[in-house]
Amino acid sequence: MPRSRASPKPLDAAALERLALRYVERFATTRGKLTAYLTRKIRERGWTGEAADPAALADRMAAQGYIDDRLYAQSKAAALARRGLGARRVSAALREAHVEEADAAAVAPDIAAREADSALRFARRRRLGPFGPPAVDRAVREKQLAAMLRAGHPMTIARRIVSAQNADDIVRELEGMS
Repeated sequence: MPRSRASPKPLDAAALERLALRYVERFATTRGKLTAYLTRKIRERGWTGEAADPAALADRMAAQGYIDDRLYAQSKAAALARRGLGARRVSAALREAHVEEADAAAVAPDIAAREADSALRFARRRRLGPFGPPAVDRAVREKQLAAMLRAGHPMTIARRIVSAQNADDIVRELEGMS
């Protein structure tokens, strides 16, 4: 006969704080992500004691320096740009991570400055345009253009890269834009 697993004890203020500390110790996070995590844990395990305030606990963690939304936004944007993702995908990732608008807006100029480099990096990695085999078929070029757009790059840059004949020329042209 299989043993049944005992359900975990309901959380209290001390247990919630331990969960929060453990979470910020293990993961780079934002106030919003920590609040969502703590709210989910309260919903899953229940609560005993006075009413819980996960947002206040997340604010306290930020005040103590365990969480920095702007630093998180900067590092996340840089990491996604290194992967070759465009501004739209980066801003969507920041929204998903519950980064506040003010912190996302502070990172936006850095994202815009890396736009051309990020697009070139993506095209090289995925072997699109002049970085891959010659695409004489219109359907192949359209698929490549769609991949660039899904990666968050603007239509003008994506179209330039996909239609370019020579890799060196497009690199010089786009580096001149940045």
